Formats: sequence, structure tokens, C-alpha cells
Amino acid sequence: MKLHPNLTPSNQHYQTVTAYDENSVEINGIRFTHSLVVLPKIAPVTWSIANFANLTPEHFAQIEANKPDVVIFGTGQRQRFIHPQLIAKLAEKRIGVECMSNQAACRTYNILMAEDRNVALALLFEDVA
Repeated sequence: MKLHPNLTPSNQHYQTVTAYDENSVEINGIRFTHSLVVLPKIAPVTWSIANFANLTPEHFAQIEANKPDVVIFGTGQRQRFIHPQLIAKLAEKRIGVECMSNQAACRTYNILMAEDRNVALALLFEDVA
């Protein structure tokens, strides 16, 4: 699906999802095919996870360091839920986590980012081997 950003003076420098499909995401027109973390005011960062089953609390510690109010976790092509132990540190800091498919996560992130919310988008693209 191709998305077109609403470039207003308040969000023209934000990291916006401009397109996505089952295997990739575009942030401000740059295509990514690996797992990554996106925040509105910080360039996308590689997220070193290649498989949902291998998620650890340390993966979420990388996100916690940026102190978002909420994390939109794209769990791949389908929605999956993570064990609460994996995000316990986030919960302790009152950082919410919502799990959804990557495509739903991209749409939700853009809406929250446009509302000037302190949101993080964490997308999991699993290695298929």
C-alpha cells in the first residue's frame, strides 16, 4: 500500500511510513527489509531480531532507552502477542505496548505520530530460510 505523508510544517522532518508491503517498509521513501525501530524524530535504527521466537527483554531495552509513551510492535505478517515478561521493564516505566501485524502497526504509528505523540514503531521482519 502506498501512503502519502501530510507534510505540514509541524511534521515534515518526522520519520513517516510512506509505503509498506508484506516484506518491507518505506520510511520517508527509503525501503527497509530488516527489523527496525522508528521514532518520529530519530532516524530508523536496525533492530537485531530476526525471529519472533527469539525475542528477549534486551530487544525491548533498546526501545526503552528512547522513553516512548507507547510502542507499536509489528509482529510480522500476522498479529502475535508477546509474553508479558519480555516487556516487564517497559510496563514498570508505564510504557504501553500494542501488538499487531506490521501493516496495522505502520498505519497506527502514522496516526499517532501525526498527533504528535511520543510513539515508537518496532517492526519485525523475520528471516525466511
